[in-house]
Amino acid sequence: MTARLRALLQHEVDAGFVPGMVALVARRGEVHVEAVGSLAFEGAGAGTPMAADTICRMGSTSKPVVAACAMTLVDDGTIGLDDPVDKLLPELADMTVLADPGGPLDDVVAADRPITLRHLLTYTLGTGMVPAAPGTVPIADALAAVGELPPDAWLRRLGALPLPHQPGERWMYDTAANVTGVLIARATGRSFGEALLERICGPLGMRDTGFVVEPGSLDRLATAYERDNDTNGAPVVEDGPDGRWSRPQVFESGGGGLVSTALDYLTFALMLRGGGTLNGERVLSEASVALMTTDHLTPHQKAVSGFWPGYFDAMGWGFGMAVVTRRTRPGPSPGSYGWPGFYGTAWYTDPAEDTTTVFMMQRAHSGDQQLPRWAGLWAAAYDATG
Repeated sequence: MTARLRALLQHEVDAGFVPGMVALVARRGEVHVEAVGSLAFEGAGAGTPMAADTICRMGSTSKPVVAACAMTLVDDGTIGLDDPVDKLLPELADMTVLADPGGPLDDVVAADRPITLRHLLTYTLGTGMVPAAPGTVPIADALAAVGELPPDAWLRRLGALPLPHQPGERWMYDTAANVTGVLIARATGRSFGEALLERICGPLGMRDTGFVVEPGSLDRLATAYERDNDTNGAPVVEDGPDGRWSRPQVFESGGGGLVSTALDYLTFALMLRGGGTLNGERVLSEASVALMTTDHLTPHQKAVSGFWPGYFDAMGWGFGMAVVTRRTRPGPSPGSYGWPGFYGTAWYTDPAEDTTTVFMMQRAHSGDQQLPRWAGLWAAAYDATG
């Protein structure tokens, strides 16, 4: 790896932003790994170096893996992309839609179409994250109150609420991935985690990817920190090795509940890059991979969607991940695909450059605040293997 990339990683550690980071770049058949710092600022983790097999909470970088698992159901004929999900998810049948997305919850109209698997994978099912201050938008408060429950109870609460928008009308973040996880569990007759192990992680040998860290591996789990330091300037632990991921989850969240390693996630990425196969093991059909990595949003959907104006000016949405449509900064070329996560994990595959890049760290953040940091890291990663 170039001195430039290592220097940028080391800068984040020396500045106290994170205790450690990992960058992994695969290009033209070669894999390069750079790891700096340690698993934690404090405790035993402070003496354990970050490595390619360090276990990290993936946050939203879970979403592409969930989409891939759903596409195995399409490949084996369990469900069609444009089939209504009503049979598997009756809680989402005959939905109502708010007459005014910001208005009262009892002012509704009938949904003009059923929700399909395609809606789930493109995040256009009609509901999702509604950014709003508490007490200002009734549906935002109602969605926040659904809470973390066992899957069936969670879906009952979600299905009892009206959709903010008609299915297919616009992209809305996050919730669709969790609904997809429930669908996968019901379609396979297993827990979501078991289905993921059987269909994706097991065949690919992703031994450290799942919804819980086994006791024998907790010494490889990096500590996660809140975005902001305390009033004394010290980092604040958000989740430690003995925290949430040290025990089974009440709700196995497709939206952000997986843990993984840089090496495991590279394995998943290389399977997609290989058209659904890796080392002779076919996990997905080529057609499914092509669908996952193609932009499916219409110009109208992009115009009315996103977290800020222009959000989709340079990207679209495939199945569970972004697709780059225009280069605006150093890094992935148009046609690249991937997605970052809440704790600073990030992955993109750039077919034009035959490059896959995975970054791992554990600091909660808002994505827009990270853009300048990631721009420099992407550029250095490309230079490292040029």
